[in-house]
Amino acid sequence: MRYLSKVLSAAVAASVLMTSQAFAATSDIPEVKAIQDRGVLKVGVKNAVIGFSFQDPLTGEYTGLEDSLAQMIADSMGVDVEFTTVTAATRSELIDSGDLDVVLATFTITEERKQHWDFSTPYFTDHVSVLVEDSSGIKSIADLKGKTVGVSSGSSSARALTQAMIEAKVIDGKDFDYANFDPATWSDGVKFHQFDDYPAISTALSANEVQAFCVDKSILAVYNTKGRSYLPEQFSPQEYGAVTKKGSGLSAYVDNLIKGWLADGTINKLIEENNLN
Repeated sequence: MRYLSKVLSAAVAASVLMTSQAFAATSDIPEVKAIQDRGVLKVGVKNAVIGFSFQDPLTGEYTGLEDSLAQMIADSMGVDVEFTTVTAATRSELIDSGDLDVVLATFTITEERKQHWDFSTPYFTDHVSVLVEDSSGIKSIADLKGKTVGVSSGSSSARALTQAMIEAKVIDGKDFDYANFDPATWSDGVKFHQFDDYPAISTALSANEVQAFCVDKSILAVYNTKGRSYLPEQFSPQEYGAVTKKGSGLSAYVDNLIKGWLADGTINKLIEENNLN
């Protein structure tokens, strides 16, 4: 389900106003002009990542860094924003199909992904981390040997964890192929169970169907409840970018906005407001 949103802070709203004035009311970029004619920017976001994008179950309103960025991009064009909830497994196909104009959904920039979609300059950098039940006795990634780890379908977390375990000499990784890594078939020292969404991984962790939950630390934060702890290791920096269809004229438009908001401190203000620093 889709919802329109939302209110920005006064400081951020002022920056958006200046940005909007800097861009022409009607763009000569065909993709931007089409969005302006439609009157709505269609954006894919997650709905359960506090600080980045969280949907209030009562009001349906989305709040977070990425929701604010989406609103700001829409404001620069003089249109409304329409949010569609996506997951790591669905976000790219909705860009490819044209159902979405932009995805802002903790989408990690990788060289492999850049071959298929356009990414903006990164607006946030996180690290992959691992969450476990305290009762499991797992204290470090070394203790994950022989265990099953829950990850999100379509994410890069399993590959990042496997590489970290190899570098820590927990597993030898002689058959590890970074470019062609498949968590569904990997079984050298650690196994992975892929899930469609994060709540399902959390439930599986509680039920001991998996012994660890691996994803970016900012995403894990909401699931770090009583009786659970992060492992001490953090690895594989994850740079998040706004995603658009490969070769779209919208790509450079969005990238220029992101660069401007990084330069003038607007994104830093949003990071602080959403307690992500």
